[in-house]
Amino acid sequence: MENIITPSPINGELNESASPIIDRFGRTFNYLRLALNEQCNLRCIYCMPEEGIEFRPEDKLLSTEEIFRLIELASQMGVSKIRLTGGEPLLRKDLVPIIQFANSLDGIDSIHVTTNGLLLSKYIHELESAGLSGINISLDTLEQNKYKTITRRDGLKSVLDGLDKAIKSSIQSIKLNVVAMRDFNDDELMDFVALTKENDITVRFIELMPFDSHQIWKTGKFYGADHIVSDLENQVEELNPIDGSRTEHYIFRVNDYKGKVAVIPAYSRSLCGECNRLRITADGKLLNCLYSQDETNLRDAMREGKTLVEIEDMIRNTMKKKYKDGWEAQNQGNDNRESMTQIGG
Repeated sequence: MENIITPSPINGELNESASPIIDRFGRTFNYLRLALNEQCNLRCIYCMPEEGIEFRPEDKLLSTEEIFRLIELASQMGVSKIRLTGGEPLLRKDLVPIIQFANSLDGIDSIHVTTNGLLLSKYIHELESAGLSGINISLDTLEQNKYKTITRRDGLKSVLDGLDKAIKSSIQSIKLNVVAMRDFNDDELMDFVALTKENDITVRFIELMPFDSHQIWKTGKFYGADHIVSDLENQVEELNPIDGSRTEHYIFRVNDYKGKVAVIPAYSRSLCGECNRLRITADGKLLNCLYSQDETNLRDAMREGKTLVEIEDMIRNTMKKKYKDGWEAQNQGNDNRESMTQIGG
C-alpha cells in the first residue's frame, strides 16, 4: 500500500458556508459511503457470479485526486462521517493517503472502512497510524467449510487473524457484518454472540440483499430481521436492548458481555425514515438510495471542468429527489446491476 504524504486540502472553489444537505422529507445527510473500487478478492455467492463480473477499467474509476475533491466538498456540506467501501478497499494502494486526507479536514469526525478482512492483518498497522476510526469486517461464518462455500475461496484463518489484530489495535470501533441466511449460518448465532463476551465489538446480523444477478435471496435463504431477533431472544439469556447507530435497528447486550449484538433490516427497510447517507460508486456516480437506479455522474462533471460549487448543486438536487423509502425507489425501474460491488457495500 502506498505511503503518500497527506496532500494539502483543495480550497478556492468551495463555498465555505455551505448549508447541510436536506431532502424534501427533512432528512439531513451527514454520512458519505464512498466505494474505492469494484474489484474483490472473494466471490461471495450472494454478491457476485463465480466467474466474476467485467470490472470497469481503472480510468473509469475515481482517481485519488477526484476522491480528495469529493471528500473535501462533502465535508463542506456537513458530512462528518465517511465510510470507504468497495469492492475490497484494501486492494486500493492509495487507501492510507485517502484516510490521512480525510483526517486533515475540519468537520470530519470519523473515517471507517468496510473490508472482507483477508488483507487486514497485513495492513492493520498502516490503517491505525493513518487515524482510521473504525473497521467493519464482513464475515458470514466461523466454519472453514462454510467459508469456502460462501466465498468460493480459502481464507478464514487470515480473516480471523485480522480480526484479532484489529481488536488489539487502538482503532475505536470494530464490527462484524454477518449476512444471515436461512439453513446456512442460522445455526451459528450463538457462536457469533460468544465473540462479544470478551471483546468490545459489535456483531451485526444483516438481512440478505437482492443485489446479485442470480438472485440467491429468492431461494429460501432469506432470514428476516424479526425472525433473527426472535431466534436470538429464544437462544440467548439476558439479552438486553440498548442504544445503537441508526442502522442498528435492533441492538442488544448480553449481561456482563463487553460487546454488542445488532440486527440490521437491510431488505425490510424499516430504517429508511432515518436515512442520513450519500452513496458514491467507484466510478463516481452519486446514488441517493441503495435501491435507486437514478445516478448522478460526479466523475464526468469533474472531468468536464465543472466547479465544485456546480457539483455541490448537483449533489443537493439529487438528494432532494430522494424517495420516501427503499421500496418506493426500487419500484421506479428494473435494476440490472450484477453485483453489490457496482453499488458500494
